[in-house]
Amino acid sequence: MAEGVRRTAAVVVAIVTSPPHGVIFIERASHLRDHPGQIALPGGSVDPSDGGDLRRTALREMREEVGVASERVAIVGQLPLVSQRRANNFDVTPFVATVAPGPLTIDATETAAVFTVPLAFVIERLALGTVTVGEQSIESHILDFEARRVWGLTGTILRNFVSAWNDPADALRAAVEAGLSA
Repeated sequence: MAEGVRRTAAVVVAIVTSPPHGVIFIERASHLRDHPGQIALPGGSVDPSDGGDLRRTALREMREEVGVASERVAIVGQLPLVSQRRANNFDVTPFVATVAPGPLTIDATETAAVFTVPLAFVIERLALGTVTVGEQSIESHILDFEARRVWGLTGTILRNFVSAWNDPADALRAAVEAGLSA
């Protein structure tokens, strides 16, 4: 990939409508070129079949990575674009969605595992910390849950989500809560 070339992607902060309203996360397969083994939100790179529509990208990736058909997903908001600074040059658009209960099935070519973290845990436990990668210390928003660590770009997206959730002037929380009670 040429230096400076930006790639476009979309992810979903997907919240299951049944209590405890788990946020869906994936563990990326260890053989992947980008971010192997890391914990992430469902999502990925734009494909020509998406027709330039980032919502379609997000929904396609949800289906491919965790087996959630678009009929089960209601996108209720969008968070600010996040640009990855290291290595892969991604510009990521995060969507927020509610997801009807049902099975989560992984595509083992992309995903090693899928799991949920209760929404309240995400909101209450996300914290600023330091992650050591090789010999480098990186400041990041971190969420530790059952021996899994969320950090980096996903940590930044979660920080933006929690900030919007806690901001009385932001309509995101009301949209999510309406989607959870529908």
